[in-house]
Amino acid sequence: MLVCGMAWGQSAPELTLEQSAIGAVSDEQSAPMQPSVLTDAAAESGASASAEAALQPEAAGARDTEATMSGTTDRTAAAAASANDSAGAVSGAEVPATAQEQQPPASSQAAGAEAPTPDEAVGTDSAGDAAAVASGPEPPSLAAALAKLTDRSFKVKEQAAADIAASGDPRAAEFLKALLEGDLYYRRDDNRIVYAERTSGGWALTDALTGDDLGSVGSRDARKITINNRMRSALRTDIAALTLASPDPAQRLSAAKEMMGDVDDTGVAALRAQLAQEEDPQVRDAIELALAVAGLQAESPAERMAAVQALGTSLYPEARNALDDLIGTEQDPAVLAAAEAARADMAQRVKNMRRLETVFFGLSLGSVLVLAAIGLAITFGVMGVINMAHGELIMIGAYTTYLVQLAMPNAIDWSLFVAIPAAFLVAGLFGVAIERGVIRFLYGRPLETLLATFGLSLILQQLVRTTISAQNVIVENPSWMSGSLQLNPALSLTFNRLYIFVFALLVFVALLLVLKRTALGLQVRAVSQNRAMARAMGVRSARVDALTFGLGAGIAGVAGVALSQLTNVGPNMGQAYIIDSFMVVVFGGVGNLWGTLVGGLTLGVANKFMEPWTGAVLAKILVLVFIILFIQWRPRGLFPQRGRAAEG
Repeated sequence: MLVCGMAWGQSAPELTLEQSAIGAVSDEQSAPMQPSVLTDAAAESGASASAEAALQPEAAGARDTEATMSGTTDRTAAAAASANDSAGAVSGAEVPATAQEQQPPASSQAAGAEAPTPDEAVGTDSAGDAAAVASGPEPPSLAAALAKLTDRSFKVKEQAAADIAASGDPRAAEFLKALLEGDLYYRRDDNRIVYAERTSGGWALTDALTGDDLGSVGSRDARKITINNRMRSALRTDIAALTLASPDPAQRLSAAKEMMGDVDDTGVAALRAQLAQEEDPQVRDAIELALAVAGLQAESPAERMAAVQALGTSLYPEARNALDDLIGTEQDPAVLAAAEAARADMAQRVKNMRRLETVFFGLSLGSVLVLAAIGLAITFGVMGVINMAHGELIMIGAYTTYLVQLAMPNAIDWSLFVAIPAAFLVAGLFGVAIERGVIRFLYGRPLETLLATFGLSLILQQLVRTTISAQNVIVENPSWMSGSLQLNPALSLTFNRLYIFVFALLVFVALLLVLKRTALGLQVRAVSQNRAMARAMGVRSARVDALTFGLGAGIAGVAGVALSQLTNVGPNMGQAYIIDSFMVVVFGGVGNLWGTLVGGLTLGVANKFMEPWTGAVLAKILVLVFIILFIQWRPRGLFPQRGRAAEG
C-alpha cells in the first residue's frame, strides 16, 4: 500500500531503491532473534508502534489520492517524505509490522499465486489510479440521495435534492416533482421513502424506488417530507433543467419559461447547452429570454445593458417583470435609462396587442350578432313580419345540438357536423309550421303579428322546459375548438370564437348565393318587391312565404349551434339576442344582407371597445341610444333598399 501511495509522484528507480531498503529490513527480521535483540525489541516497542501509527495516516492519504484528482501531487510528496522517515526509523528498530506487510495475502497463498514483483506492483497501481482519474467522480446514488430526505435539516434535504438531480437517473424529475408537490413521505420505522395515499385508517404506502406495495400503516406511521421556500425555488430550477432535454417541444418550452427568473450558474449552463441544439423557434425564443433575464443579474454593466436590449424586443410578462425589478435596483445611469426606455416601448407594444385583442373579441361578438340577425333579416326585412319568436328558434337549434351530442357520446368531435344540418331542419320545420299556422293569417297587420309571435315564444320556452329540462344543459366543445392560437406572448385568439367568426362568414355567403343564384331566391325577391305582380306571373306566393320563413328560421337554428359553443343553453337563451337582432337589422338596413353583416360587426366592435370604460350593461344602453339617433338621421339604415324593393 505504501508503494501504491507513492506511485503518483516518484519514478521507478526511486521506488526500487526504497523497496530494496524495506527488503533489507525484512531479511534482517528473518534471522533468528537473540535474547538481547528481544530485550531491545521490547524496549523499542513504543517506537515501533509510533512508526506504525505514522504509516497508517499516510496509507489513508494514499487511498484518498486514488479516489480524487485534486491535491494528488502534494499529498503524494508528503507521503513519500513520511515514508522515507518511517523507513529510516524502522531500519534501526527492526519493526515486525514491516515484514508482515511484505507477505502476500492469505487468499493468494492458498491459491498458490506468486506475489508480484515491485515493478509489476507499481505498474498495476499506476494504471488503476489513472483509470480513476480519467473516469472522474461518480454521480450520486439515487437511493442514497433519497435516504437523506428524511433528515430534519433543510440544508441536508436541499443537498439531497441536488444529488437527485445530478444522479442521471431518468426518474429524477419525477421524484423532484413529487417532492415539490408534497407527495413524498417516509415510513417512520425504517425511514423508507414512499408514496402515501390517505385511507380511512391511515396510509396506503408504495415504495418510491421499486413501486412495490407496502401495505397500510397507521396515520402516525408515515410522515410527509417537508420543504421550505428556498428548496421550492431550487426544485423548480432543477426540474426545469431536467425537462429541457425532453423530446416534447411543449415540455421544453414550459421548462424554459419556468427557468425565467432566479436561475443559478448550473441552470444557465443547461440553457446555453440546449440553445446550441434547439430547433423549435418558439423554444429558442423562450431560452434566449431566460438567458437575458439571467443576464440582468450580471456584475458587469455591459452585460446588463446587453440583457436589457435583448429583453426590450420581448412581449413576455416575465421580461416586463424582470425590467421592473431592474429599474428598482439599478445603480448605473446608462443601464437604468436603457431599461426605462425598453420598458416604455414594451408597454406601448403590449397596449397595441390589447387593442388588437379587443378588435378580435368585437368581431367575435359581431359574428354572433350576424348569425342571430341574418335569419331575422329575411323574415322581417323581406317578408315584413315582426317575429318575436326568433330568439326561441335560436334556442331550438342549441337544444338540437345538445340532443345530437346525447345521441353521439363517443363522437363529440364529429357531433357539430351532424348538429348543423339537423338544427337547420328542425328549426326550419318549426318556422314553416309557425308561418302556416299563424303568420299567414296576419300579413299586413304588424301589431297582431308581434303579439302572436310573442305568445309563440312563451309556448316554445315552456315546451323545452317540459320535454327536456327547466335547467341549463351542458353542450361540450369538440377538441378541435378548444385552446387558442398564440400569435405572440401578448396576443392569443381562442379557437372557438375564431371558428364561429369563419362559420358566420360561410353562412352569410351561402345565404347570399341562395338568394342571388337559385330559383327560390329569385321568387323570394320577386314576392318581396311586388307580391301582386309575382302572383300575376304565376309565382305561388303562399309557398314562397312558407319557404322564406322556414329559411330564416333554419338560419336561426344554425345560429343556435354556434351559440351553444359560447354560452349556456337554456330555455331563456333566445331572449338575450332578440333585441340585438332587431338593432342589427334596423341599423344595417331592412332587407339588405350586406347591411346586416356590416351592422352586426360594427356594433360588436363598438360594444367591446366601450365595455372597459362603461361596463357591459351601460355599453348596450349606449349602443341602443346611438341606433335611435342614427335612425333619426338615416331612417332606412346604412344600406337602404333602392328601386322597386324600396317602393314595395
